[in-house]
Amino acid sequence: MNATLTPLSAVLIVKNESAVIDRCLDSLDWVDEIVVLDTGSTDATLELCAKRGCRTYSLEKWEGFGKAKQEAVNLATHDWILSIDADEALGKWMDVEIKNLRLYGFDGCAWRLPRRSRYLGKVIRYCGWQNDAPLRIFNRKQGQFNANLVHEGIQTSQRINSCLTWLEHYSYPTREGHFAKMRFYGELSARQKKEAGKRSNPVEAVIQAALKFLKMYIFKLGFLDGRIGFQLCRNSAWGVWYKYHQLWKLGR
Repeated sequence: MNATLTPLSAVLIVKNESAVIDRCLDSLDWVDEIVVLDTGSTDATLELCAKRGCRTYSLEKWEGFGKAKQEAVNLATHDWILSIDADEALGKWMDVEIKNLRLYGFDGCAWRLPRRSRYLGKVIRYCGWQNDAPLRIFNRKQGQFNANLVHEGIQTSQRINSCLTWLEHYSYPTREGHFAKMRFYGELSARQKKEAGKRSNPVEAVIQAALKFLKMYIFKLGFLDGRIGFQLCRNSAWGVWYKYHQLWKLGR
């Protein structure tokens, strides 16, 4: 039976993930290989991955998330790729579903993985996160990551399908971690927008933040997630303000 399974490489980029990496790797112990590309860790992340039998590498030059993830894909042995982040893990039944797909060559499709995310430890069921299903399984002969600095994605010529089970996302266990990531992403996104010829001003930054809050809290039903939902919507709105504020500063 195993000889008929389509070989699958799991790939991830990491940086200072020693506190969470074991959970991710535990959910991947059945794949043919795990490729880990480190982007500048100062903790024991790379050593932990190596002890778990992962193929480990270090990125020579940081040029954004898209290029880093594509570099990890290039380092894989097999053409079928499962891209995953260190703060994620395959859910209870997702590994079974993916194993079954391997029996049929993934039906020749690229696959979205519905994602169930947590904020400050609480599962978020609304706020727009209920529709989150990133494309994560694909054949690298027919697709690749784009070169975006941030908000990278996979571009593929394959037909796209969606799994039925959940990818568990343990995002932002602390408020401080969320704000740190929003500052990092906001600065990269502002650079990306500036390079594309975009401009901003203080008024637009406030307007964009207000629209983000209204979209998440009202139109995407974030109020149904209670107090934590409100905090997520409010803090995410700040992240949008910060991004457009940084864009304004770059254009001055």
